[in-house]
Amino acid sequence: MIERTVNDLTPVVGTRPACRALGAAPATVYRHRKAPAPKPRKPRPTPARALTVPERARVLQVLDSDRFVDLAPQETWATLLDEGVYLCSERTMYRILAEHGSVRERRAQLTHPAYAKPELLATRPNELWSWDISKLRGPARFTYYYLYLILDVFSRYITGWTLDDREHGDLARDLMAQTAQRQHITPHMLTLHADNGQPMRSKTLAELLTDLGVEKTHSRPHTSNDNPYSEAGFKTLKYRPDFPDRFDDIDHARQWCHRFVSWYNGEHRHSGIGLLTPAAVHYGQAEQMHAARAKVLTAAYLKHPERFVNQPPVPPALPTAAWINKPQEVAP
Repeated sequence: MIERTVNDLTPVVGTRPACRALGAAPATVYRHRKAPAPKPRKPRPTPARALTVPERARVLQVLDSDRFVDLAPQETWATLLDEGVYLCSERTMYRILAEHGSVRERRAQLTHPAYAKPELLATRPNELWSWDISKLRGPARFTYYYLYLILDVFSRYITGWTLDDREHGDLARDLMAQTAQRQHITPHMLTLHADNGQPMRSKTLAELLTDLGVEKTHSRPHTSNDNPYSEAGFKTLKYRPDFPDRFDDIDHARQWCHRFVSWYNGEHRHSGIGLLTPAAVHYGQAEQMHAARAKVLTAAYLKHPERFVNQPPVPPALPTAAWINKPQEVAP
């Protein structure tokens, strides 16, 4: 009601004096006022210099032809101009395409294939390996050493590693050849999984794997979860208490990595393999260690059964399978 009174007094005294007289907020009055409806615009007359209807149809026909359908209008315009043909300006070509809803990316675009998710299963050692390369910082800025690390997915055992000052397919090939020989890999025994780095897809490594009868798989692009075991191994390495911020030189880095691999394989109790060491699982000592643990826990239970309320203690279960991207339908 007050706003209506303010609007009535506005032509006489103005909006703000009317608001002060009636105690109304000017901002509220302005906010509730409706803007006048825009006047309908008259249709723009067609300029005398505009293209005729047949000429516009001709331009559209040329733009949609098989020859020019994948080219931008400016390229079409330049190509025709080089051939001595002028239909209209570039801007007019865009206007004609806009009228027909064709202002979009006209060129054929490369579409990448849908990458299949790798689903890999390991039920024994030397059935599935995962490998990757990680950078270790050197003594100076922008100085790096490259750690090549091959990990058995089932046992988490580091089967092979090397350290160099560069990434190259030849280094990966030599490391793989030595590791396969040391682990007695036979044809159709092993699958090797890696990401999409240049050394992983190198021709020299692919030829070696073909000669060895080793099947290779790769992660999907930009999907680190497709190579989780190598990522976890590098995290364990870089979270060691004595891992240096920078290595003094490549010999220092190699000595440190040698100590780490010895500790990781022979002393590290891995949660993913029943808190056993990777070496014990890889070389068939897991059942013996599991039985010894069960014997110790049984003796503890017989000595003090009251301390175990729910049930007798049992050691962590032995590993039975390791998946990369376990399918949903597979029961645990």
